[in-house]
Amino acid sequence: MKPLRLGTRSSPLALWQAHFVADRLRSMIAPRPVELVLIETHGDRDQASALSAMGGFGVFTKAIQTALFDERVDVAVHSLKDLPTIPQAGLELGAVPPRGPTGDAFLSRRYLRFDDLPPGATVGTSSLRRRAQVLNRRPDLRLVDLRGNVDTRLRKLHEQNLDAIILAEAGLSRLGLDQHITERLDPRWMLPAVGQGAIGLECRSDDSETQRILHAINCPATMARVLAERAMLATLGGGCLVPIGATSSILDGILTLRGTVLSPDGRRRVVATHSGPADTPLAIGQELAAMLWAEGADELLPANL
Repeated sequence: MKPLRLGTRSSPLALWQAHFVADRLRSMIAPRPVELVLIETHGDRDQASALSAMGGFGVFTKAIQTALFDERVDVAVHSLKDLPTIPQAGLELGAVPPRGPTGDAFLSRRYLRFDDLPPGATVGTSSLRRRAQVLNRRPDLRLVDLRGNVDTRLRKLHEQNLDAIILAEAGLSRLGLDQHITERLDPRWMLPAVGQGAIGLECRSDDSETQRILHAINCPATMARVLAERAMLATLGGGCLVPIGATSSILDGILTLRGTVLSPDGRRRVVATHSGPADTPLAIGQELAAMLWAEGADELLPANL
C-alpha cells in the first residue's frame, strides 16, 4: 500500500509539527502508512545570514514545495508564517489544523518583564517584525541578530551573555520549553507574524484524494483567521522585507483582524482594526490592508523605501 508521504524540515520544531499531523492522519487512514520525508531548505543550510538579507520569500518552504511538484511527497508541512502569500500554481493550502499559541515570549535570566530592561540592554531576535516593534516601544535597546533553531537560540542567550531574547511562544510550548518563558508579550504592542502558531498543509491541486484526507483535519476557524491575515499581507505586498504583524479572533461568527506596519527602525507605526463575517476572510484582510494604506502604510512599503 502506497504511504502518504509528508515533507518536512528536520529541525526539532518542524519534526514536532510533522509528527503532530502524522498522528492525526494515521488514525484516519489506517492501515495506509504515513511516512515523513526530511528535506533541507535554503534557510536550514544558511544559518549565518539574516532572514531579511536572504530575501525572505520561501527560504524555509520552497524546497518542500519542489518535492511536492516532483511527487516525492504528497503533503508539505509548513510553519504557516514561513509560507509566502503568493500562491504557487498547481499547489493549494489543503488544511490548517487547530492553531497553537500565537504570541511572542520574552526570555531573560535577569529581568522578569520586558519593561524592566535597563537602557542599552541587549536583546536577541531574528525577526525584522519583532525588532521594529521592540524599537518602537524601547528605542534605547540594542538589538542583535539571532538565528538557529529554538534550542540554539536558548543556548545563545547564555553563551552570548544577552540580557534577553524574544521567541514565538508556540515553538517553546510545542517543544516543552515553557519553563524558559519569563513573560508573554502583550499582543497590543507586539503583534505576531501572519500565521504565527499555525501549521499549513499544502498538497497538489490535482490530488483530490489527499485533499479529501486533509480536509478532515482542517480547523475552519483557524483557516478563516489565517486566510484573513494572509490576505492582508498579500494585499500590502510587504512579505518578509517590511515589519508587518497581525492578530485575529472569531467571536459569534464575527472575525476581527488587527494589523500593523512599521518602519524597520520602529520610528513609524501604523495600526488598524477591521471586523466582518467570519465566512468572508479574504475581504476582511483586503479591506484592512486598504485601511492601513489610508493611514500611511503605503509610505513604509517596498515601492516607497
